[in-house]
Amino acid sequence: MYSPDGSSFAVVLPDNTINVYATSNWERTWILCGHSNTITNIAYSPNGDRIVSGGWDCTVRVWDVATGDCLYILIGHTHWIRGVSYSPQGNVVASRSDITIRLWDLWDIATGKCTRRLSMDDEGYSSVAYSPQGDLIVSSSYRDNTLRLWDIVAGECRQTMTGHTNTVREMLYSPKGDHIASVGYDRTVRLWNVGSRASQKTSNRHSGCVTGLSYSPKRNQIASCSSDSTIRLWDAETGVCSHTLRGHTGNVWKILYSPQEDQLVSCSIDMTVRLWDAEGGTCRFILIGHTSSINDAVFSPQGNQVASASEDMTVRLWNLETGECQHVLSGDAGMWVIKYSPQGNQIASSSSNGTMNLWDVETGASQHTFSGHLYGIRGMEYSPDGRQLASASEDMTVRLWDVKAGMCSHIFIGHQAEAIRVIYSPRRDQVASASRGDKTVRLWDLESGECRHTLVGHKNEICTIAYSPRGDLIASWSDEGEARLFDVETGDCRWTLNYDGSRYLGGSLLSYNFGWTSPEVDSFITGGNDGSVRAWKVVQEGDVSSVRMRWRSTNGQLGVEDACVQDVQGLSDLNRRLLKQRGATGEPTLRLRETGKKVMSMASVVSKLK
Repeated sequence: MYSPDGSSFAVVLPDNTINVYATSNWERTWILCGHSNTITNIAYSPNGDRIVSGGWDCTVRVWDVATGDCLYILIGHTHWIRGVSYSPQGNVVASRSDITIRLWDLWDIATGKCTRRLSMDDEGYSSVAYSPQGDLIVSSSYRDNTLRLWDIVAGECRQTMTGHTNTVREMLYSPKGDHIASVGYDRTVRLWNVGSRASQKTSNRHSGCVTGLSYSPKRNQIASCSSDSTIRLWDAETGVCSHTLRGHTGNVWKILYSPQEDQLVSCSIDMTVRLWDAEGGTCRFILIGHTSSINDAVFSPQGNQVASASEDMTVRLWNLETGECQHVLSGDAGMWVIKYSPQGNQIASSSSNGTMNLWDVETGASQHTFSGHLYGIRGMEYSPDGRQLASASEDMTVRLWDVKAGMCSHIFIGHQAEAIRVIYSPRRDQVASASRGDKTVRLWDLESGECRHTLVGHKNEICTIAYSPRGDLIASWSDEGEARLFDVETGDCRWTLNYDGSRYLGGSLLSYNFGWTSPEVDSFITGGNDGSVRAWKVVQEGDVSSVRMRWRSTNGQLGVEDACVQDVQGLSDLNRRLLKQRGATGEPTLRLRETGKKVMSMASVVSKLK
């Protein structure tokens, strides 16, 4: 934790000590010893000259930053200390434990007595925050998930606020003290008017699984769709959500930018395809005609047509100028995947019965039916020149098909479980396939049909794969946020990422979507089952590569007015831009100068705005 003026930094260590560093040279100035058990919380005084700490030893201690001496040992709690904080004036410390909050008057040097005790029967407190004026305290309970507003002078509860359905993790007053923001493990942020029991729930992430991602280089924008029936548009640099597109009434399976990147197409279990404006997020067309869930939707290479595939055993071709259906292509099983040929004059569709069909776009006539797979085809891809088609099936095989002759040219056998993905290398010399069950990626030579490399190492089922734009690398992404980047020539693993979403959001991260966002292969995006979108950066340090998260969508976006941050130290360029985009920078009001900046630490603000 930084001091308010940024001149010192305090960190709690597992040996029950606090180390204090001078930020000018990052030399350690003091080791604060005294607690006999784990230290759970620390806080600087408003002017930074003291540190208060609380721990499992049931004591609160006040330390002098200049000398490293322990000034007070405050005794009275009968259970471990859950949190400590200073009042804005610096004359009172609040400590929370068991079912009580205690206020300690630090000006009484001789006695260090407890001046006020706020207590509610059997309602354990999980967090506490002072108002900017220092006359009120808001507390949250981990037992009934409520917030309570306390009058410090009278020691009475003035207001009880209900709405959260799980423990409230943290709270923050607005600089004027007229709003309170609370974030809970129920995945919501709630904004409360002081004096009112009503709240406004806000969120800047999906409430359901992220089912699809698409990236627009021209707009530097990311589109995500979710099982929560919404589509969200994100600034790829900062992670700011600019638009939430609503209209679908069921799971949205896919979202895709048009070749011109000015439109988006989405398909849903609600049996509709929707066309959206990428700039303003308005819905241009609702394409209605399918009689069952829609599994896939794609733009033609020219961007003037959309094809959609449905469980109703049809593929429909839609005119984007009029929104009318031009052709209905009928099969004999549910349609799973569709692809336009690179030239745009042909469509390939795969189905649940293991067959593929080639269709003429102009007439809608069937040109070829490919049979050979024993079970459904999960993955399908045209070669870059459009002469060949690759398919991946639940029968554990990958097949290559000659588009003109209508025949199978290669059968790749090696996977020990269903093959779910197949993609062509940008170098046009190989295809890669992924198997969910055997947790491997295989690289196949297009000339010989031999397996060049079997890429292993995943501990969880593989969800998706993607070649780098230059084709020299391939990334694979599996359940629970496990990613690997392999060298195509050697088969060696360049870097790994084992990201446990539970460390950040209280739930597992199942990322089914992956996409590169730069030709240099130094950044990518993922979408997860926890409703989040994440942007990552690959950092090269000598011969070692590592992966760092740049931003993530969370439930932590604040909606208070007149909030700003003054004299914050140590912000990165990205965090500075985040604060600026959210209107949290600028000339503060007189009240903010006096009190607001003392209660809004860099850590608490930035963690909520990311």
